Amino acid sequence: MKEKMQHRQDEEKQDLTKMWKLFHKNGKKKKNTKNREFAVVTYSFLGLFLCLMGYFVYFEQVESEQFINNPYNKRQELFTRSVVRGSIYSADGVTLAETVTDAEGNETRKYPAGRIFAHVVGYSTHGTSGIEAMANFNLLRSNILYMEKAVSEIKGEKNPGDSVTTTLNYDLQLQAYDALGSYDGAVVVMEPETGRILAMVSKPDFDPNTIADDWNTFVSDDSDSSVLLNRATQGLYPPGSTFKIFTTLEYIHENADYADYHFDCSGEYTVGTKTIHCHNNKRHGSEDLKTSFANSCNSSYASLGLTLDLEQFDDLCDQMLFNTALPTDFESSKSSFVLEPGDSDSAVMETSIGQGKTLVTPFHMALIASAIANDGVLMKPYVIDRITDAEGEVVEQYEPAEYKTLLSESDASVLQEYMRYVVEEGTATKLKSDSYEAAGKTGSAEFSSSSDATHSWFVGYAHNGEEPDIAVAVIVENSGVGSEYAVPIAKQIFDAYYTWEN
Repeated sequence: MKEKMQHRQDEEKQDLTKMWKLFHKNGKKKKNTKNREFAVVTYSFLGLFLCLMGYFVYFEQVESEQFINNPYNKRQELFTRSVVRGSIYSADGVTLAETVTDAEGNETRKYPAGRIFAHVVGYSTHGTSGIEAMANFNLLRSNILYMEKAVSEIKGEKNPGDSVTTTLNYDLQLQAYDALGSYDGAVVVMEPETGRILAMVSKPDFDPNTIADDWNTFVSDDSDSSVLLNRATQGLYPPGSTFKIFTTLEYIHENADYADYHFDCSGEYTVGTKTIHCHNNKRHGSEDLKTSFANSCNSSYASLGLTLDLEQFDDLCDQMLFNTALPTDFESSKSSFVLEPGDSDSAVMETSIGQGKTLVTPFHMALIASAIANDGVLMKPYVIDRITDAEGEVVEQYEPAEYKTLLSESDASVLQEYMRYVVEEGTATKLKSDSYEAAGKTGSAEFSSSSDATHSWFVGYAHNGEEPDIAVAVIVENSGVGSEYAVPIAKQIFDAYYTWEN
């Protein structure tokens, strides 16, 4: 009996020991689990804090100016109460915009160059546009000494805003403006090696000095006015034969033996019920690819266009900045290329010669000309050179930067050769000069199915040494063929540029 009781007590002790060990073990687990959860929460909050601080630093250094410069940011209205809007200058020191204050303290924004720089400089009444918009924050920011700011505040006076010096060349802008004459259209002039925008003209234009008085006329519901539209960056046009630059490039990519290309031009080319005509039905006869390009032969390009892989063609055009936002702070439109496998032969032929649904901006074509001239590399286009304070000290200096390689150096070399041949033997022989060497592509773009009206195009570049000096895109609305209207405008610009350079 005693043995049984002892055995039971031993079993109970063992059970208690097991229970205690189990309890102690679970307690440790719970404690370890709580410690682990606490650590996870702590490190998570620490990680979030570091991310927040990192973004705060990034925002202050990179994004803050763009955010403040947003036209919807009400903070800009506060700046106008304490800062006199700064001036805008050309690269050669000519005042393009300034704020004049009368004896009563009333401020008036003045544009001494008037219509000549209307779209590129813009306006600051009823909102902002052009450089006035993209540099709004800079013009309303004052970098004078804090002591001077304090004195101005005590006196109840405004501080002088910073000024903007642009890359625009006054004389070249004036030359481009005069060359376009009474025609509507646009001109863009750039430096291929730097991306500096030297001139940007759009017509019809407006007088920024009277924008407040004219505003209601421009924007009224019954008005069909488009004078506020910057045609250089926002105007969308069929590219006409300037698009043969892209068709040529795609053909070269798909045909290693492109130098052996041959076509006999009879002045027109028919597939099914669709006939493509050369200009004035001119018979170009036997042509290789370079001659077809120089002659701007529609028949030849309609024919070779039908041989292209449309998916690859679409990829090429995307690479060449179609269907995407262009690298600029100006308000701009996307150029469009629409051609897919299964599209009709008619659509393929029209697209291959720059008609159909394809649309481009003059600014886009200037970028393409710049990239070709610069051995395939597109520099980021920019129009603001530096920001200076009221004492003329540089606050911020902008430098050239590479944007993207659009095409290989070998492809650029072929197109340079072909575009040079356009001037030597093709549709742009008026550009021959002893002062410089020009290269480019002409175009005549039909824009109405009910008439023979055409826009006149030229895109190209010039140099008088080994490196390209300037690239240009010209469109003259409702005028005629490119060789007769756009080419002479490009020549005036080139001639003026090299006259000043020499």
